[in-house]
This record gives sequence, structure tokens and C-alpha cells, in this order.
Amino acid sequence: MSVFFNLFSGLLLLLLSATALAEAQLRVRVEPSNNALKSNIEGHIGNLGERDGEALQRFRRVAESQAEKAAQALGYYQAQISSEIREGATPRLTVRVQPGEPVRLRHVLVRVEGPAAQLRDFRTPSDPQLRSGAQLNHGRYDAAKREIQNQASRYGFFAGRFSRQQLTIDPAAGLADIELVYLSGPRYQLGKVSFLGDAPFDKELLQRMVPFPADTPYDSALIAELYQALRSSGYFESVQVDANPGSAAAEQIPVQVQLQARKPRSMGLGLGFSTDVGPRGRANWTRHWANPQGHSYGAEFELSAPRQNVGLWYDVPLDPPLTDKLRIAGGYQAEDLADTDSSSRLLTVGPEWHSKLDSGWQRVLSLKWRHEQYELGDDAGTSTLLMPGISYSYLRSDNQIDPNQGYRLQLDLSGAAEGLLSDANVLHGSIQLKGLTTLFEHHRLLGRVQVGGTESDGFAQVPPSLRFFAGGDQSVRGYDYQSLSPENRAGDKIGGRYLFTSSLEYQYSLTERWRLASFFDQGNTFDSLEIPSLKSAVGVGVRWVSPLGPLRLDLAHPLDDQGGVRLHFSMGPEL
Repeated sequence: MSVFFNLFSGLLLLLLSATALAEAQLRVRVEPSNNALKSNIEGHIGNLGERDGEALQRFRRVAESQAEKAAQALGYYQAQISSEIREGATPRLTVRVQPGEPVRLRHVLVRVEGPAAQLRDFRTPSDPQLRSGAQLNHGRYDAAKREIQNQASRYGFFAGRFSRQQLTIDPAAGLADIELVYLSGPRYQLGKVSFLGDAPFDKELLQRMVPFPADTPYDSALIAELYQALRSSGYFESVQVDANPGSAAAEQIPVQVQLQARKPRSMGLGLGFSTDVGPRGRANWTRHWANPQGHSYGAEFELSAPRQNVGLWYDVPLDPPLTDKLRIAGGYQAEDLADTDSSSRLLTVGPEWHSKLDSGWQRVLSLKWRHEQYELGDDAGTSTLLMPGISYSYLRSDNQIDPNQGYRLQLDLSGAAEGLLSDANVLHGSIQLKGLTTLFEHHRLLGRVQVGGTESDGFAQVPPSLRFFAGGDQSVRGYDYQSLSPENRAGDKIGGRYLFTSSLEYQYSLTERWRLASFFDQGNTFDSLEIPSLKSAVGVGVRWVSPLGPLRLDLAHPLDDQGGVRLHFSMGPEL
């Protein structure tokens, strides 16, 4: 019995204690209503915590003082403030405020002097709330000072100071004057970049990765660019960049970079599926750096029912090494074409010169030797071509994996001349455009157009890899992979001279990860440019945005041929 009584007494005391320590409430009444002032006062006073009525009585003068400071911060220096306490189970502190007329700015001087004034990117604050006649706001005044100081830190004016910084207030007259004059002093420079650590690379290669020369005027964005350049090179496990103004000598800041090389080798494996090729496996092996000059090499493999290939490459960094390189590449691909009796065995080898232009375009110049053995229905042949080529690509996207806005352009052109290690005259080209826009957050529009052509004075000698086939997940949905093609007399699909495909797709975002889609695809391959016969299809689908990119499941129905609904599954970025 005594144990029960003690337990009951303990619970009763705990309940009474919890009731006594109920959290007090704060109410702020501003007359006339002023939401900005009300929120500022509430922020200054803060949470009242577990106070009873007696504690609130002791706190009320503090609360009134905090309310006065909050009002003055927004320019209300004539505010009348009072408070009252309501005791009870839930104590309440009510603060009443009559703000009165605000203080307004009379004379405002915000100026930057010295070399910073001549720098176009160094902007003098131009806040409309810091102009004559505007209501005084201490936060705006402090923000203007911070903006000047932040710019000085970014652009290297480390000796700068405010020669005058004064806020004069006359509460009785309701007027205030601001005087902010910043004397920038000289602009510091970035000195020579030195590299430390265990990275086994030539100093000359590392210096070519630096995006600025020595004695460049300081800009913190250049430090960030240097860090990003080294990280994106693929050579390093960790990168630390130190450009401390405190170490400057004669207004020149030394830049020290601590590097740790990554493991030289890596291997990747992957499995996938698409209705074009069915299950497929991928593997790659890379030697990220092979010598102090930063050379690298690797191998890539792909295996699926209709296509198997292996590729080898060797890269030599050029100048600048992060965007320009010489690649020696070779590969072998075996593919069963649209018709089960058609196949191709292609061997390629040759150099590629990769470079990024100042305009943002990626350019690849190549010289490829191609040897292909093929069967197209009843026809069989061997093709040998030496093809110089040029390729341009441009990508603008707000996200690499799942963009909301962007576009991609791809242009390819290559050719061969009979007698120059080639057995036919061939000119092969294609243009592809993709675009994506998002409207009102939930509505996405995607467009795609591809045009291609192959010219030759003996098209029968053009191998299958340089002919065009359409149909499939990435072409005209509703038709099987490579099923849209001219046919020979035996009905074998032999590929066309020309290609045109287009797609227009609308997506509606149900959630962040799930989308519904509807689309219209059109296209075909053909041997003549005279009013080509285009095949059309419509369909609906669903999208799930995975960490690796969108997964697409589509049901498509052809409009120009007999046939039911076809299922298409694919994955990868929209652009």
C-alpha cells in the first residue's frame, strides 16, 4: 500500500510540476498593423520558455527594451511601447506598440575610393532603401557595409578600410544621415602556384592546369577554379588550395596546393536493359595515370544479344590538359542488324584530337581507318575506308543527370576518297538537336530532331555502319529496333542513304521522382529525297528519376502500319 501511495504522490508532483512549467506565450500587438515590425519584435524577444506569471513580471521590462531596439532597427524611434501580463495555466505576455512616424534618410553618401572604384566588377551598393527619403533601416545600412567588405575580400583589396562610416540620427526631427566611404587600397596579386604532396607528375603538367598566370590580380573565383580544375582532372584523391593574404609579400599572395594522387587503376561493371538490345553488360578498366606526363589508357567492353564490342584508348593531355587531348583509339564491334541474316564485323583504329573552344563547343578531329565485313541479306562484302572526320557538340544544361532546362547540339561529318587507302568515295554526316524546357514547375516539353545522309557514287559499296536505320527506344517508338529501312528484293532490310526522325514529348510531374508522359514520334530512312514516306507513332509512358538518371517505360502504337502496342524501356539523361 505504501509503495502505491508513494508512486501516486510522485506522479501527482510530476503533473503539478509540468503544469507549473507550461511554456509562456508571447503576443505582439502593433497598431496600426505592421507585419515587418511585428516579426522583428518577436525575433528580438524570442521564446519566453517555461516562465510563470511572476517570472514574466520580472521579464516584462527586458521585453519592452528588446521591442524598443527592434523598432529602432526599422527606423521607429518614436514608438510607444507597453506590456501586460495574463497569469493562469498558460501565462501570456502581451506587448503593445504604437510605432509613430519613422525616421527617414536625408543625406546619403555611399562611395568606394581607390583602385576598386576603377574595377568594373566592384559594384557600389545601390539599394533603393539607402536613398534620400527612404525609411531608415539599420539592416540595410549594415548590409551595404558587408557587401563592400565581401567584394573587397573577393577581389583582393585586403588593405581596404572605411575611411568614414557614420550613421547620424535625429529622432526628434525624424531624420538620419548616412556616410559610408571605403578606401580600397591596392589590389593584391596571385603569385606563383607551388605544388606539394606525393603527386608523381611533372611540374610542367601541373602548371598547365593552373587557370591563371602568375601576377594575376587576386580573385577568389580563380582559387575556386583552380581547385575544381585539379579535382576534375581525374588524377587526385584530394586537393587543398591555400592562398592566405597573411602570407603576402609586396602585395603578392603565394598559392600553395597540397595534392594526393588517386589510386592509378580502377574498374567498373554495370548491367542494364533496354527493349532495343535486351539485357546488356558493360565493363571498363582505366589506368588514370601511367607516367609523370599524365598519360592514361583503358579498355571498355559491352555485351548484348545483338551487339558486342571492345574498345581500347590511350590519351595524351595537350594544352590546356583538362579539356584538350590526343586520343589513340581502336575497337572491334560485332552486330546483328535488323534482319537476322544481316550482320557486321567492324574494326576501327586511329587518332582523335579533342579540344574545347572558347565558345563552349567541343570539337573532335579524327582520322579513322575502318575495315568492315558484312552481310546484308543475300549480299556480302568487305569495306576498307580511311576517313578523316570532324565533330562538334554543345551542351547547355542546368543538371547533368535530370535537367529542367537545356539543349544539346551534335554535328558529325566524315569522308573517304577512293584510292587513298579507301575502296569507295563516301561522305557521311548527321545533325542532332535535343531541347528541354520546364513550365510552371510540373510541365516539361522535350523535343528531338535528327537528320543524316550518306553520299557515294557507289552506294552498294557503303558498309552497314555508314547506312541509316530507324525505329526503337531512341528513334521512332512504336517500331522495333532498326526495323525502319529500305529493303532489297528479298525483303531484307539493307539501310538507307538518308535519315529523318523527330519526337515531341510532354511530361507532367506527379512528384519529385515520378512523371507521366505522352509523345508523338515520326521518322524513317530512305534512298531518295523526293517526298519521303514518314512513319508516325503515338504513346504514353511513365518516368522514374533514379540517382543515375530517368528510367523510361513507354507504350507506343504505330499509326501507319498494322500492329499493336509496343513496349519500350530505356534509361539515361534526357539530353
